[in-house]
This record gives sequence, C-alpha cells and structure tokens, in this order.
Amino acid sequence: MISRKQAEEALLKAGALQRAIFNSANFSSIATDAKGVIQIFNVGAERMLGYTAAEVMNKITPADISDPQEVIARAEALSVELGTSITPGFEALVFKASRGIEDIYELTYIRKDGTRFGAVVSVTALRDAQDAIIGYLLIGTDNTARQQVEDEKKKLDQRLRDQQFYTRSLIESNIDALMTTDPSGIITDVNKQMEALTGCTRDELIGAPFKSYFTDPGRAEAGIKLVLSQKKVTNYELTACARDGKQTVVSYNATTFYDRDRTLQGVFAAARDVTERKRVELELKQAKAVAESASRTKSDFLASMSHEIRTPMNAIIGIADLLAKTPLSPEQNKYVQIFRRAGDNLLHLIDDILDLSKVESLQLELERTGFSLNDLLGKVTEMVAVRAHEKGLSLVCDIAPKVPTHLVGDPTRLRQVLLNLVGNAIKFTESGEVGLRVTPDADNPAPGALQFMISDTGIGIPGEKLGAVFERFTQADSSTTRRYGGSGLGLTISKRLVELMGGRIWVESQVGKGSVFSFAVPFEIRARTRRRIAVPVGAGPEPTLPALHILLVEDSPDNRTITAAYLKDTPYRVDIAENGAVACEKFTAGHYDLVLMDRQMPVMDGLTATRAIREWEQANRRPPTPIVALTAAALKGDQEQCIAAGCTAYLTKPIKQEVLLQAIMELAVVAPPSSQEESSRKDTILVRANPKFADLIPGFLQNRRQDVSAMLDALDRGDFETVESLGHGMKGAGRSYGFQAITDIGAALERAAESVDNDASRKWVGELSRYLDRVEVVTG
Repeated sequence: MISRKQAEEALLKAGALQRAIFNSANFSSIATDAKGVIQIFNVGAERMLGYTAAEVMNKITPADISDPQEVIARAEALSVELGTSITPGFEALVFKASRGIEDIYELTYIRKDGTRFGAVVSVTALRDAQDAIIGYLLIGTDNTARQQVEDEKKKLDQRLRDQQFYTRSLIESNIDALMTTDPSGIITDVNKQMEALTGCTRDELIGAPFKSYFTDPGRAEAGIKLVLSQKKVTNYELTACARDGKQTVVSYNATTFYDRDRTLQGVFAAARDVTERKRVELELKQAKAVAESASRTKSDFLASMSHEIRTPMNAIIGIADLLAKTPLSPEQNKYVQIFRRAGDNLLHLIDDILDLSKVESLQLELERTGFSLNDLLGKVTEMVAVRAHEKGLSLVCDIAPKVPTHLVGDPTRLRQVLLNLVGNAIKFTESGEVGLRVTPDADNPAPGALQFMISDTGIGIPGEKLGAVFERFTQADSSTTRRYGGSGLGLTISKRLVELMGGRIWVESQVGKGSVFSFAVPFEIRARTRRRIAVPVGAGPEPTLPALHILLVEDSPDNRTITAAYLKDTPYRVDIAENGAVACEKFTAGHYDLVLMDRQMPVMDGLTATRAIREWEQANRRPPTPIVALTAAALKGDQEQCIAAGCTAYLTKPIKQEVLLQAIMELAVVAPPSSQEESSRKDTILVRANPKFADLIPGFLQNRRQDVSAMLDALDRGDFETVESLGHGMKGAGRSYGFQAITDIGAALERAAESVDNDASRKWVGELSRYLDRVEVVTG
C-alpha cells in the first residue's frame, strides 16, 4: 500500500502537467497501488462516477467500476496481441503500462446509479526511485461528446454517400445528356447519355474540351461564353458528332453553378436530342405549305367561280332591271318579276357560298366597333316587317330590362345572323307570331354576354332532325326545300359566325308547334355618349348631272350593252375599250372625267391598266381621274387590291343601275346649281306607299331621322363603321317600304364610309336629312 506522500512524490515525478490533470475537475484521475486498490479519487472522478472518495478508497479497483465485458474483451485482445495470457480485471487495464508501453484506450465506466458513459483512459505506471512499480495513475476523459460527434460524423458521411448515390442516380436516369464543365469549357463530369451521344467513355470525356464533340466547335465555345455572361441559356441548338460520325441535333439548356462561397465552379448543361422534333417540324412545315397551297388554290377557284358566275349574273339581273323599266303588259311584267326574283335568289346563294367559304378558310375577319343594340334590332325588324306583314304575322321584339344596349362588337355579322334566323322563322310560319327576345346570358356572368331567342309558331322540326339543321345544304325535310325554297346554308353560316364571335347556338323545336333558335354571344359594354341634335350639313341645292366623258373598260359584250343602257338617259358620253391595253391607249390620247374599269380582262387586266394610267398621270403632272373598279370577285382582299392599284372606288357585280349612277354622281365634279334649281329643291317629294304598310311607314321614317343624328355623332368620333352599318341597313330596307331614294342614299353612305371618306359621308347624311324633310307619303 502506498501513502499519500508516496503518491504525491510519484505525481512529482509525472510532472506538473499530470498534477494539473490529476487535480482538474474535468478529468477523472484515479491512483491505485500496485495491486489496483484505489488510493486517490479526485473531484473529477467523483463528479463523473457519482462516488465519493470515501466510498471507493481502499475498497475497489478501477476494474470494478468498468464494463466487465469490455474488460474481458480487452484481456483477450491483449493476449492475442502480446502473445501471453492476461487475466481479465485490473491486470488487463494496466498490463501495457506495467511493461512500460504507453497505453490509451476506450472504456465504459459504470456510475453509482448504474448509468454508463464512455471514457478515453490513459494509464501511467507510478514507480519509486528504484524503478519499481508502486501504483498506477488512470486519467479518464468523458468521451460521450466526442463519441456523439463521431457518431454524427458517421451519419453525415453516410448521408453524404447516400446523397451522392441519389444525385448520381438522378443524373444517370435522366433522358438528356448531362455534363459539367469548368469555366474554361473543360468537361468535369458526364452521364451515360452523354457517353452514348458522343460514343466516348466517361473517363475519355472528363478533362476534354466540350467544343470538341460538336460539328461547329466555335458555336459550342460561344455557347459556354454565353452561359457565363448571361448565367443561363435556353434551347441553344448544336449538332453533336459521335466518334463513329453519327450526327445528332441537340437543344442545350445550361446554367452556371457555384460553391458554398458563391465562387463560380463552371457550367451545368443538359442536351436533349431534338432530331425527331426537327423532322416533325419540317414535315409540319411542308404540310402547312401544302395546305396553304391548297387554300390558295381553293381561293383562286372561288375567285374564278365568283367571276365566272357573277359576270353572266350581271347580264341577267341587269337586263331584268332594264326590262322592268320598259312598258310591259301585265303578263310580261309578271314574267319579268319572276325573272328578277330568281336572279336575286341566285345571287343570294352565291353570296352565301362565298360567306361560308370565307368563314371556313379564316378569311372573314370580325369588326370591333361600338353600336346600339336598340338601333340594330330596329333595323332588323324593319327589314323583315314587310314580309311578316304580308303573311299576317305578329312580329315581336323585346329586350329584357337589364340588357346593356350600348355594345362593342361586330354589328354587321350580328345583324346577318339575326336576319337569317328571323327570316327563316317568317318563312316557315304561316300564322301566329315571330318573336325576337334578348336577355342576359344565364351561363356567362360577364355583363356584356347576351342571349338572343328567335321563336316562331311555324311548322317545327322533328327531334331526329335537330342535330343536322346546322349542317350545310341541309333542311329538315326534302319537301321543305321544294315548298319554301332556300339553299340550306343560312343556318350553317349563322353557326359559323356565332362561333367566330365567341358564342354558341342551339335549337329547340316541336313539330306543328314551332321552333326556338337561340344563340349567346359575349360583347363588350360601351360607355354612353351624348348625342347632339341633328343639324343638316352641307345644305344646298341638289347637284345636277354634269356632262361627263366616261371610258367604259369591259371585255364582255353583254356587260357593255347593259352598262350603256344604264347610262342611256343621262348626259354622260361613253367610250368603250375592250381590254386594259386599249383603255390605256384611249386614256392617254383623249380626256376622260371618269373610268369604269373591269378587273379581269384578256391582253391586260384592269389592275395593270389602272397602274399604267396612274403612272402616266404622274409623269404628265395630271390630276388623278376617278377610276371605279367593276369586279365579279368578292373575296377578302379584292377591294384592298383594287385600291392599292390606284382605283378610287370599288363595285361588285352584278351592279344595279341606281348603284352605278350613285357612284358616278358621288365621284363627279358637281356644277353650282341655278336659282331655279335651288327653288325646285324645296318642293315636296311625294311617295305613294302601299296601303298595307301604311302603319309601318311613320316608324320607318322616324328611325331614319334618328340615323341622321347617329351618323353625325359617329362622324364626329371618326367612327365610319357605324355609318357603314347604318347605310347598309337603309340600303336593304328602303326599297321594301317603297323608298328607293333611301336605298340609293344608304348604298352611297355605305361606300363612302367604307372608303373612310368624311366629306362624302357628310354629304350623303345631309342628302338623307333633306330628303326626310321634304318627303310626304301618299297612300292609296
């Protein structure tokens, strides 16, 4: 047994550091005698193990407070290591130190309360002056925190390995070829798709320049520089070249990447094979070109057919109109009226076919202009009221209270749909009522979404036929066509127009009880504007017809005959040119106040001749002569082509006599009227009306007066669309009520507004206002 004095001497021999450690509360310092009985138990040991020095002094050894299984395992390991048998217990703990071998090992101490903690234990043999072992000093450090750190490190290492595996799996499973490069463009990593793309192994690729694997190395290098300057690139196309020569078009998406300190590390790029997409795009482009060629062929065919059909139609309708103005017997007049109606019906059919073709080929474009729903519905009912009145039908038009009436949309196409549907309702109804009602669209919460319902008490449609009524050239029953007539295109065109306006159309019907055709269209709501009271503009004497010298350029003998007949009772002098070349010769050799130019002619067409005339005028410093294009074409772009060639105005065949005369009058230079003419202007205009329509005429004339105010207001705003729309409506309704002058003025207004001619538009609004002031209706 050693005394405290001996222990302290031993500690002196161990040095100041060991003394400090022994006395430190942060270490468990245990000193034993040579047999292992505890002699000194410092404060750190008491704190760590939960024993007091008195409880362990001279009673137990360090082996008694250590995990016995670890002690046994240490003995077995030392026995194998040193080739000698070592007894488990205290000997196993101090065996190396007793042999002068520095010894530090891990051990688990058992506290007084049974809990355990890991410790790193260093063992030093204490010797006397004769170098005999007098005891051992065991210094233990709590290893729990370090063990936790090491355990956490192991976990982190494992997580890192798992993350690396996961990242690698993602990279390798990607369908794109992935790679990373350093800032200079040297490859630092790739996936298997990149290997397949280039035909090289990962080891061969890493360290090689990125640009070396593309057909255009300069563009590839530029791509890397672009990424570095812009931080990323999208859909950068390159052509990869594999080792075996195979080329693949790829689309690169790339971005820069950085380390934790935001230091640039390089570029990450993903290349997707777009060879197939490029092939499909090329095929689609070729298919589109074929489709566009087919569309052009169709348009050319329609234009040709329009011209070929309208040219003889011009003769048919023109001759019919001329015959109607000659003295005829009642029987002859009856035949001529049939002749005229058949011509008009055929012309409507041609227009329907062209309209349908325009919609289906996307040639028809919608307007977007402000209009009054009240005015539009008024025009529609006016245009069909005569037919309804003739059949003894009640015609009802009703607008729900919450329906906005100042809208923005395409009034012309809306009116076309309504006229088709209301016209059909009247046609298929023998007695009862036809109704037009407008309500908010219950299925669309937008404030401008409206639903139009056209109901009738007519023949109805069988349930099994409802699904086919909107198909082209279809009516519910073949006998319907024989009995009522019609092409079966009206509903088809209406459906296309409604859908073009963003709406939908449907029908409900019962045989013998009638039908309800409904459609819903979204409009924008227009803010109301105050209308001022109409003030006649340009009031003055009516123009007289000047003695114009007119050049008629027309290759068709029949059309030349009709046009000459139209102008027979006027002061106009007409010269004839059979084609554009002859027209140019006559124009440059003489003086003409106006040219009527057919568009399609042999030798030289009308547009080429017009351009030649305009060039000659410019070269000879002549003012431009009015040139009116006469064309049987009626497709999109025809008017634009005529105006672009230098034409002043544009008329579509068949051309009515009054339309032609109005166009000439509008373009002619008007001479100042005499005082006698001024006096005659103020005379009352008497119009004899059909007694059957007498109750409708006052409302019709009042609506025309409202049109005057509306058009003046529109012209102040530069809104020519409204003027054109109102003029179009007057052109259709005037003749029905017996007011040919209103039809003629409406046609002139429509043309002037279509040409965006403010002066001419105001002139014809003034003419309408003066006419309404002077007109007096005589019935009987």
